[in-house]
Amino acid sequence: MSVFSVHDLHVRFGGVEAAKGVSFAVEAGKTLAIVGESGSGKSASLLGATGLLPASAAVEGRVLHRGRQILGLPDRKLRGIRGAEIGFVFQDPLSNLHPLKTIAEQIGEAIAVHRRIGSREKQARVLALLDKVGIANPQARLGDYPRHLSGGMRQRVMIAIAIALDPSLIIADEPTTALDVTVQAAILDLLKRLQADHGTALIFVSHDLAVVSDIADDVVVMRHGLVVEKAAAAEIYRRPRHDYTRELLGAARLGGPKAFAASSTRKASRPLLAVCDIARSFGASRRVLDGVSFTIGEREILGLVGESGSGKTTMGRMIAGLDQPDAGVISLRGQDYAQRGAAAPQGDLRKSIQVIFQDPYASLNPRRRIEAILADPFIIHGATDRSELREKVERLLSDVELPREVLDRLPSQLSGGQRQRVAIARAIALKPSLIVADEPVSALDITTQAKVIRLLGRLRDKLGVSFLFISHDLGVVGELCDRVIVLDKGKIVESGETRQVFESPAHDYTRRLLASIPGRGRLSEAPRFEAVRYG
Repeated sequence: MSVFSVHDLHVRFGGVEAAKGVSFAVEAGKTLAIVGESGSGKSASLLGATGLLPASAAVEGRVLHRGRQILGLPDRKLRGIRGAEIGFVFQDPLSNLHPLKTIAEQIGEAIAVHRRIGSREKQARVLALLDKVGIANPQARLGDYPRHLSGGMRQRVMIAIAIALDPSLIIADEPTTALDVTVQAAILDLLKRLQADHGTALIFVSHDLAVVSDIADDVVVMRHGLVVEKAAAAEIYRRPRHDYTRELLGAARLGGPKAFAASSTRKASRPLLAVCDIARSFGASRRVLDGVSFTIGEREILGLVGESGSGKTTMGRMIAGLDQPDAGVISLRGQDYAQRGAAAPQGDLRKSIQVIFQDPYASLNPRRRIEAILADPFIIHGATDRSELREKVERLLSDVELPREVLDRLPSQLSGGQRQRVAIARAIALKPSLIVADEPVSALDITTQAKVIRLLGRLRDKLGVSFLFISHDLGVVGELCDRVIVLDKGKIVESGETRQVFESPAHDYTRRLLASIPGRGRLSEAPRFEAVRYG
């Protein structure tokens, strides 16, 4: 008998139907992956099935947990099932952990709310849970707050909360999306080990078929609130029946980087940016960058990769003029602009270097319409004629392949991919020589990632702009970048043409990063599918 099953589930928000007759089931000790793009109905279906949607949502259908109908149960009874019988691991642990409570308090609450337990027994259980999820020296971590932990450690705490009472089911909703490849691999290994130890059923929600390829027993593919395909994992990966599944497989990076088109066809170009012996520390003992030197050529896309904490973003901020080094110098076309005590870049130099940030929702003013956001760079630099401004803004939209009707919308009225295209449009408005792109696709689903990657490549060719492309996703870097630099603990451990570094890595750290790319396991020999545009 299935541990958890959903039958003909409908979820409506006003006139919008987010789930349209969704059905699936998962058995003890098995993993069901639910995959699809943002807005496909994955999360809405699971939140609706477990009673976590607001009262304004209408939910209909049958939801069975261990054969018992739970949809429609009173809140008090549902709360008794959630946490005790069904554990949850969500995408962003920083948003789901209380910032003003220690991790010991939060794990302890997850136990005490469902079970009467003494303080000594509770602390012993918390320590055992932290040890089980791989937190080193758990005794020393009991008093830590979420802000003291890395992203991977925070996610391990979320998993500890989810398994605190040995639930029969864990629902993991995009639990590795914001994590670098090595931490992502460690979290997936942890979930598989916990499942094997306890026979727990696992529902793993993701937009990326590569991520779930080594963990899923069965796969449900969703699009626009519908289940378009459902089968055993091997069948999905080797013989997909639906065009949309083939699109997802085409966008997934099964087996690792699959293109290297840029590095295999482009010749070396004249240096545009020179970074010379950069050092940066925060506090007396935290050295973030240590003697970093490299160049970026004209019309080149240089990838900067490494784990969280390696110094990637700090390097990008200094190149963009948003921070200063403690030692060393950065120059653009021979003009020094980033060194200790230097003023922030101004004038033409300021226009020559622009930034695309990771989260377009956070980097775009939520109260301003897209036309105003895109007009700002021109206004700041002296444009006043309204018809000329409108023409410039519409040209930007054409460059990033957005329709004119988005001009009257707010950022919240756009999809994630559309918001990032607006952020890219703003970055190219003043025709910069260099764009620092800091994790620009990590917040996007896999098919939207593929489209934005292709867009950046086309903009390089059309506008002649260079990119510093900062990422923890080596699969993305392999498809886009001409050269790659690998950072570890603030030092460059390897650099070279992308094909050379990825196919014949010389450093153990690079080999470890490459080995952590999802999709290299039992299904990596699945047929390759073109990333077609379905619908």
